Amino acid sequence: MTNSTTRYDASAIQVLEGLEAVRRRPGMYIGSTDIRGLHHLIYEIVDNSVDEALAGYCDRIEVTIHRDGSVRVWDDGRGIPVDIHPKVGKSALEVIMTTLHAGGKFGGGGYKVSGGLHGVGASVVNALSEWLEVTVRRDGKIYHQRYERGVPVTPVETIGETTPDDHGTETVFLPDRLIFRSLDYQSDVLLQRFREVAYLTSGLTIHFVDERTDLDMTFYFEGGIVSFVRHLNRTKEVLQPQPFYVKREQNGCLVEVAIQYTDGYAESTHAFANNINTIDGGTHVTGFKAALTRAINEYARRHGLLKENDPNLSGEDVREGLTAIISVMLPEPQFEGQTKTKLGNAEVAGIVQSIVYESFTSYLEEHPAIARRIIEKCLTAARAREAARKARELVQRKGALDTFSLPGKLADCTERDPAKAELYIVEGDSAGGSAKQGRDRRFQAVLPLRGKILNVEKARLDRMLHNEEIRALITALGTGIGDQYDRSKLRYHRVILMTDADVDGAHIRTLLLTFFFRYLEGLIIDGHLYIAQPPLYRLQSGKEVHYVYSDEERDAILNRGDGKTWDIQRYKGLGEMNPEQLWETTMDPARRTLLQVTIEDAVRADETFNMLMGSAVPPRKRFIQAHAREVRNLDI
Repeated sequence: MTNSTTRYDASAIQVLEGLEAVRRRPGMYIGSTDIRGLHHLIYEIVDNSVDEALAGYCDRIEVTIHRDGSVRVWDDGRGIPVDIHPKVGKSALEVIMTTLHAGGKFGGGGYKVSGGLHGVGASVVNALSEWLEVTVRRDGKIYHQRYERGVPVTPVETIGETTPDDHGTETVFLPDRLIFRSLDYQSDVLLQRFREVAYLTSGLTIHFVDERTDLDMTFYFEGGIVSFVRHLNRTKEVLQPQPFYVKREQNGCLVEVAIQYTDGYAESTHAFANNINTIDGGTHVTGFKAALTRAINEYARRHGLLKENDPNLSGEDVREGLTAIISVMLPEPQFEGQTKTKLGNAEVAGIVQSIVYESFTSYLEEHPAIARRIIEKCLTAARAREAARKARELVQRKGALDTFSLPGKLADCTERDPAKAELYIVEGDSAGGSAKQGRDRRFQAVLPLRGKILNVEKARLDRMLHNEEIRALITALGTGIGDQYDRSKLRYHRVILMTDADVDGAHIRTLLLTFFFRYLEGLIIDGHLYIAQPPLYRLQSGKEVHYVYSDEERDAILNRGDGKTWDIQRYKGLGEMNPEQLWETTMDPARRTLLQVTIEDAVRADETFNMLMGSAVPPRKRFIQAHAREVRNLDI
């Protein structure tokens, strides 16, 4: 069947000129138009300055967030070239700022290694800004150009003179409010990124100012990634007083690795390629893991710590309690995905493996006491892994996709399409009863948990898998955990934590988040984990009823000045609501509010969970003392 009024010929083919494609589909270039995309604009301009530092021409970067939401990035690099580009006939500055895939990163000799979005970074930021101004100091002169939504509104013009040794680039831009949901930058997220970059670029100073909060911080780390590892382990007990460190170049690829073992159970490995945080790993991580496993197994065999009939230690065994930073610099990085979360260069695996294997083997031989301590920990991990394997098999034998073998306490839904199904994880039998009665049983399942689950930050996998509540949760979800996580087996695409609005509820929610972060991180990354937002109060005056979610919202109603007398009910527990109220306020998709759990920065999340839930008390005590005045919800 055809529609005679619709023509499909050459006239139907739309050609987007210049940067129009970026404005039409911004998510293709910066991932999203939420807070992450907003931050991405800053990262791209800063990455260009970092490229100058990696090339040896820049040692200071300044980043300022102004009160009006505009951002200034300045560096003391060479300054963007301003002479006329021979092919285009325009200033190189204008070409770089208005043309996708134009820059010094495409084999022209401008940079040996680089980060950024392969030459699309500056032009994408320009396209997605209400206005952008660039000032270049170069060859004794000062040049300037202004753009509005990616279009030049002034020529590249000389606006002054300066000394020959004054050089660099200043970019000031205001993200476009027509594209971004808000300009509410999160300074703590930006600080973490700048800290990482300073660790990874030894000798570089990054100065960050947020005029909205008078925040002013400077990062400079002479120790590089060794300092980075020490920073990550500052709240942990370590097995080696000094981290292992190697830096070596092979076939044009510079490899830098720092390793330190702790007495904890969680692995904390963070990988970077050309200063880009490759949170999904890649070939450099594959090479590192293979080298570490081989070096430790061979040393253990050579020195009789592994007997002839003993099986080899697995990768999981040798990485328990490990903190590692892997940083590679290479001329032509191949990233999977536009926002670069995984390195794909096949040759890098072999390079990293040979360098780490050779150097870490020498390190173990030269430090026999440390080597024995590490291998004893690995052997303990192996014994625990075997016990965990038996416990995991017990959980998995129940058949995650077999309805008849699901946990008895689970009230399942009738929907079998995971994309349409959701699971409420509820605190206690009382709330569970209300949730089971109030839910829409067609697509909403309810799993009540009894009390507080095990703190997995302080427990090995084998002990965790013997915890009845955790086993019920794993079985209900169906994906398996850790390295065996299989997203295709997830039974519910919305997993919703619903706990009481009190201190105990917050604690249970934190325990659950710790479990998900350590063992089901893929579920968070895929966007399936949510936190329900039950109301704090029910206000009633006659037939008028309001459910409110904050003290401020309550006070606004009470102080309306209409002379009404309000009956106020404070909900401390979900069990205090009848099923109809729970549905109406917290479970009805048309009226509820859900918070999606995301991992904005894996390093920062790792630190936070370790500090709040780990075995070291002093860091947690310092955190409580520092934030005691900010407490808004305290049970006495």
